[in-house]
Amino acid sequence: MAVGSVAAEECLSAVASNVAAHTPEVSRDVWELVIAEIPQLRGDGIILNTLKASVEENIATLLHGFENVMPLDNVEGPAAALDYARRLAQRNVPISSLIRSYRLGHCRFLQWCLDELRRQRPDEDVCTATARLMLELSFGYIDRVSERVIEVYQLERDRWLLGQTAVRAVRVREILAEKHVDADSAESALGYRIRRHHHVGMLLWLPQRPLGGEGLARLDRLTSRVAEELNCCTNPLFAARDETLAWAWLPFVSLRDLSWDVLASAVEDGDPTARAAVGDMEPGVEGFRRTHRQAVSAQELAMAAGRGPRVTAYAQVAPIALMCTNIEDTRAWVWSVLGALAFDDEHCARLRETLQIFLATGSSYTATASQQILHKNTVQYRIRKAEEALGRPLQERRRDLELALLAVQYLGSSFLRTNPS
Repeated sequence: MAVGSVAAEECLSAVASNVAAHTPEVSRDVWELVIAEIPQLRGDGIILNTLKASVEENIATLLHGFENVMPLDNVEGPAAALDYARRLAQRNVPISSLIRSYRLGHCRFLQWCLDELRRQRPDEDVCTATARLMLELSFGYIDRVSERVIEVYQLERDRWLLGQTAVRAVRVREILAEKHVDADSAESALGYRIRRHHHVGMLLWLPQRPLGGEGLARLDRLTSRVAEELNCCTNPLFAARDETLAWAWLPFVSLRDLSWDVLASAVEDGDPTARAAVGDMEPGVEGFRRTHRQAVSAQELAMAAGRGPRVTAYAQVAPIALMCTNIEDTRAWVWSVLGALAFDDEHCARLRETLQIFLATGSSYTATASQQILHKNTVQYRIRKAEEALGRPLQERRRDLELALLAVQYLGSSFLRTNPS
């Protein structure tokens, strides 16, 4: 390097160390910029989380290279970045969107580093040399990694397109997008009667990619098991979305009630980790689309809740799923309804559980005590304490109260206060 290279290396190392202390904030800023600027990358919870992991690993690698002033042009690319490229290929997201995400992310990352360089206040020569070194290392890294992810994307795209599931997935997407579709041709290609059946849409996914590439086979087997347990009239329609996510439709001759307990048991007993989101039973072509949209909403709710039931049925959570199109506003509303009952501690959890059962049983102390195996006096005590925490009678805003309790039941601690502030 030119004169002052040692000082520039020391300065760059200090910049990287200080930026690294804010890695979560930097990563989130870059992630939010990418999904705001590139609509094609706004996928479901799984694809967004994979993008987030890719951003975090790329930033951590760059900062490590800066801090140790080491060449990054031999780096193969973080595992999460390669996984993200594969998933985009499987979902037919244009490769141009992927490459643009690297350009945007690189620019925003450099802004953080240059702002920190300015705060270091080195003399002009050192500042110039540090900025030059920063650009040299980061552009070398981005050039290398972007070439690698393009290679991975193209290989995965070729592999995916060769599979029969890809043809099926294309037909399914055309129907869901409400494009003009020849129904006879579509039904023939899918081997599934869209117009005559009543459909129950499902999304099935694995939280982690299994070893050996067996994810889709597991989900396919699980779909067949669920269909068998629910006595479907013919084989279900299974469409792979990527290696760990599938769309499915269960066919029925006529409208009838489903046993959600049977469905949940079939999923939980059929696979050790798979999760499912399920729509209502709906008829015909429009029902095919509608039940899928419901399943998507149920999955979004399940992803927002994190840990929770492995099966989420839209019929059981529809109000909450609709509310959660705006998580922040919904959380604020829940806090306003529950008041002091919205704290994440064991005492409030007991009061909320008893109160929810009490309201569901028509305000019956006896029925509530029976369900919770408690003395009636204990139930009365808890209800009284719950009213005190609410600061108003139970009958005031009762419907809001029941809905807020339901939201907490499904979304858990993410919708609760952690401290009085």
